[in-house]
Amino acid sequence: MIKGGDAIEVKKTQSANSDLALNSSYPKSNINSLSPMITQNCKNCEDWTEKDLIYCVGHTTDTTLKSLWFVYGNIYAASHETYQRIKNTISAGIGTIPNVEFAETKELGRVNKVDSLGITNLRIRGMWQIQNPRKVFSYLHIPTQKEFELVCIMPTEKYNSFNESSRTKIESINKIEFSIENQQVQDPNNPAKLIDCKLIKYIV
Repeated sequence: MIKGGDAIEVKKTQSANSDLALNSSYPKSNINSLSPMITQNCKNCEDWTEKDLIYCVGHTTDTTLKSLWFVYGNIYAASHETYQRIKNTISAGIGTIPNVEFAETKELGRVNKVDSLGITNLRIRGMWQIQNPRKVFSYLHIPTQKEFELVCIMPTEKYNSFNESSRTKIESINKIEFSIENQQVQDPNNPAKLIDCKLIKYIV
């Protein structure tokens, strides 16, 4: 988490297009300080309520970083309610199993004392995955054979929220390897709706 700024979810893959394993945490468009899925240190590190979330996805070989993607969660993941509905429905269904003891948990469910001796417990966890942004946004960028690619996709509204001096500094970069384009991406909550974005690339 950046003090006074955004939060960053870092992921690493050894296969360029492999899905991202999110484990028990569903994809997030942003993060909230009241979320049960973040640590107490995150909740208390500063006075905050909600932060924009950047997914930072690196593709590495054994020794080399080949590509780095930065994608804002609100153009990558659907609203919290989309995933929470599935999670809650599964948890409610598990809760209808008769004659077992359930325990409070942040996971999908936990059943205690499954057997007659009461010595076996069952933890029920979600294993969430999301497609790699290289695949999701393949219509914006075709991978090259260059040694390294940096690709950043952010909503234009977010880009414009940064101070003018920062934007001027970026826009004044005059290198053939660097580019900024105006693009549009599908809204994760309504694919028929498009969101204006900035596509920033540095390829060497």
